[in-house]
Amino acid sequence: MIKGVRRKADIHVAVLATGGKDSALALHKALSKGYEIAYLVGMIPLREDSWMFHYPNIRLIDLFAEAVEIPLVKAETSGIKEEEVGDIKHLIEKLDVKGLVSGAIASNYQKTRIEKICKQLRLKCIMPLWQKDPLEILKEILDLKFEVIMTGVYAYGFNSDWLGRRIDAVTVDALLELNRQYGISLVGEGGEYETLVLDAPFFKKKIKIIQAEKVWKDQGGYFHITKAELENK
Repeated sequence: MIKGVRRKADIHVAVLATGGKDSALALHKALSKGYEIAYLVGMIPLREDSWMFHYPNIRLIDLFAEAVEIPLVKAETSGIKEEEVGDIKHLIEKLDVKGLVSGAIASNYQKTRIEKICKQLRLKCIMPLWQKDPLEILKEILDLKFEVIMTGVYAYGFNSDWLGRRIDAVTVDALLELNRQYGISLVGEGGEYETLVLDAPFFKKKIKIIQAEKVWKDQGGYFHITKAELENK
């Protein structure tokens, strides 16, 4: 917080974190608004087709938390529809926080279930990206100089060349073209793609990928990071 500037929301909150761009941007906005981030909450799905959570490289959430220097609490989840909602509730109810931050943008499925958890636990529900224009979100990520790579692609129009690709102005233009041709969500809100943030303004250290491989199956694939480490900025 800038000295002399009064906090807008001086309450302790937890942030649902995946290491991806949306939760990272939501975390950035929560920090900017003066929330005290007590914990990052990471859920580790045991199946690829989780309804709520990232799967590719989710175990790098530990490195992400270390990079931003925020305590991490995590738990495994079945990844089964509705059951995983109970899994996250059981983890969050153990925390001494007053609010929950998420990076939901347009998924009513995610929004309604997170709101339900917050209502049951009497937490302030904070969704700073909700209903924001997808293109403006991508532009903001670029303006803030987030370093983001694509870690999974699962929609028609993508190919293996997208895996490991950095999101820059050229990539945004390519996503706009895929949106025009095939109707994919620009931010991957429908599960079309997933990401990993390697660096952002609030990172204390950045994530460096040492070793990775592309895994492709049928019409989709993921960028499997087998070795990564932190480096000074």
